[in-house]
Amino acid sequence: MTKDQAGRIIGASFGLVFIQAGAGSLPAAIAVPLRVLALAAFLRVAVLGRRGRTAGAPASTAPAPAVPGAGTGFGRRYWYVVAAEVLGLVAGLLVIARVLHLPQAAVGWIALVVGVHFSGLAVAWRRPALHGLGAAIAACGGVGLALAALGAPAVAIRVAAGILPGVLLLASVWRPGRTDPAAPTAEVRSGTPA
Repeated sequence: MTKDQAGRIIGASFGLVFIQAGAGSLPAAIAVPLRVLALAAFLRVAVLGRRGRTAGAPASTAPAPAVPGAGTGFGRRYWYVVAAEVLGLVAGLLVIARVLHLPQAAVGWIALVVGVHFSGLAVAWRRPALHGLGAAIAACGGVGLALAALGAPAVAIRVAAGILPGVLLLASVWRPGRTDPAAPTAEVRSGTPA
């Protein structure tokens, strides 16, 4: 499996989680179809991602570059970004829960940090298109935080900072194949043939 395929499946997974969690505050008549659509979108990305390249996509015959210390093939800079994301999530969620006492703001903080994380990935992977996705998700998180600070209903916060980022993530990975010509095609060493 290529790094791009693995990244798409990871992005789709997080998109699915955002939508599934956010839909819990919606009426069942909206939540159930939304959850089913999100699951179907995830499955489409996962199935196409596991199949390998699609018809018409060029095959890469170059061997995967070795990255010291990176067992998954994502590279050291990726893991630095993930570590910063985890630290930011934990620190912010502690402040939200223990200092601000605004638990409804947690989803906004998570979306904000995930959005910033994509900007870090854009730099680490030299994929400028990820800056746009990161900015959009971070903006959703910022809106969620503002709504929580203003005492808005939970449904408004979860739609802005949960469902919308989930839709953005699923939409960003919907099209199979590599869309950024400058993106590397390193293989992920997952033990499963592509």
